[in-house]
Amino acid sequence: MAVRRVGIDTWKENIAYLHRDCAVYRAEGFQALSKVEVRANGRRILASVNVVDDAAIVGCEELGLSEDAFAQLGLESGHAATVQQAEPPASIAALFRKINGERLDREAFRAIVGDIAAHRYSKIELTAFVVACNRGELDREEVYFLTEAMVAAGRRLDWREPLVVDKHCIGGIPGNRTSMLVVPIVAAHGLLCPKTSSRAITSPAGTADTMEVLAEVELPFERLSEIVREHRGCLAWGGTAQLSPADDVLISVERPLSLDSPGQMVASILSKKLAAGSTHLVLDIPIGPTAKVRSMPEAQRLRRLFEYVAERLRLSLDVVITDGRQPVGNGIGPVLEARDVMRVLENDPRAPNDLRQKALRLAGRLIECDPDVRGGDGFGIARDILDSGRALARMQAIIAAQGARHFDPERPALGALQFEIRAAQDGVVTGIDNLRMARIARLAGAPKVRGAGVDLAAKLGVPVRRGDLLYRVHADFAADLAFARQAAEHDSGYRLGSADAVPHVFVEF
Repeated sequence: MAVRRVGIDTWKENIAYLHRDCAVYRAEGFQALSKVEVRANGRRILASVNVVDDAAIVGCEELGLSEDAFAQLGLESGHAATVQQAEPPASIAALFRKINGERLDREAFRAIVGDIAAHRYSKIELTAFVVACNRGELDREEVYFLTEAMVAAGRRLDWREPLVVDKHCIGGIPGNRTSMLVVPIVAAHGLLCPKTSSRAITSPAGTADTMEVLAEVELPFERLSEIVREHRGCLAWGGTAQLSPADDVLISVERPLSLDSPGQMVASILSKKLAAGSTHLVLDIPIGPTAKVRSMPEAQRLRRLFEYVAERLRLSLDVVITDGRQPVGNGIGPVLEARDVMRVLENDPRAPNDLRQKALRLAGRLIECDPDVRGGDGFGIARDILDSGRALARMQAIIAAQGARHFDPERPALGALQFEIRAAQDGVVTGIDNLRMARIARLAGAPKVRGAGVDLAAKLGVPVRRGDLLYRVHADFAADLAFARQAAEHDSGYRLGSADAVPHVFVEF
């Protein structure tokens, strides 16, 4: 059959499109969502079948392929390919055992993860695996086996240096762009910090989305390697490096289902860091009423699981529990967050102090990985690097090396449409809902519309009068603005009350 590229992004799933009247479809007796094996040009993929009735999409003599499937075969449209019914993945028996609540060993996890990385699982099978692991929580040995298998299924970088540092947050806090400050600070100190980040899936912006406002982030790995060698750091999208590819596939199921079990979170984060060649990692676990982790006991349990797996895999890990009661910084959305980052780097008096202080603390912990730095001195060193302008100079060098884009923090290109949410009464800001603020920013268009998002005017503990501005929402399209306005008017995400009602959490800094 002749291959046809069907321009549909099926998000990490191989889909094959066959016309209902196709002779192969009728002869083989395929059913929709059954799996086929496609071979061409010496390559082989498995794909789930979708049945088409419109010849304008796929003709009777054609085999349509989704974007992912087409890219994996590496063919030109019209190239001949063979299609036949597929055998089940070799690991399917292990998957069924996990669905039944059994504990799996190292070999079973390696088999399952290998099939996932090779795109041999359909979305239905992936969902079954994710839900089974979530429902019957993985024990710590299983988390170790899963992490190890995810590292083994992809590429593992070797920077040929004894000290390679990274910083990561478990997520859930809007505006938390500390990585874009930590990297230039620790790189200016001389530590190697090759930061590869993901794009946002359910949040208003990821590090890669925000960095893309300032510079190119999709670069060939060879070019990224040159940048890291020259400037001691980078801030790039990690998709080109093929690090822990099974994790990318699993995330495509976990995020839409809002499943983020501790075991899968640990395996996801640590596998990516190990694959990226990190030897030392500072991990940020924010806690707060609307953060992923709501209490200190829960944070301590998660910390112990991270530490156990990291120790087994010989990764030096420093877990830091931080304040997750509200968004970090003033902006939520790529352009707004880039503005905040550049203001901190430029030591602008308008820079959000919470973002500055958190970045300095995290950078200081990483700097203390340097054997020549005494414990407790890291924060002071990081502050001196930032205040002196060395961090800004290093960030500018990284931006130029990756391919600078025009950005003016004084006049950021924000969405032209906007509305404001103001205080309905006098009081003190006693609560800001992270989940609600992230949802409003996404409804406004972030991160796809870079200038969309939420610009905060008041944070926790700030006294306001009736009519004072709480935040401003930016959008580029009227429909996005209307959706965001409807959500904000239904629930602004802000709570006002008396000063003694502001929630307190015990954090490490």
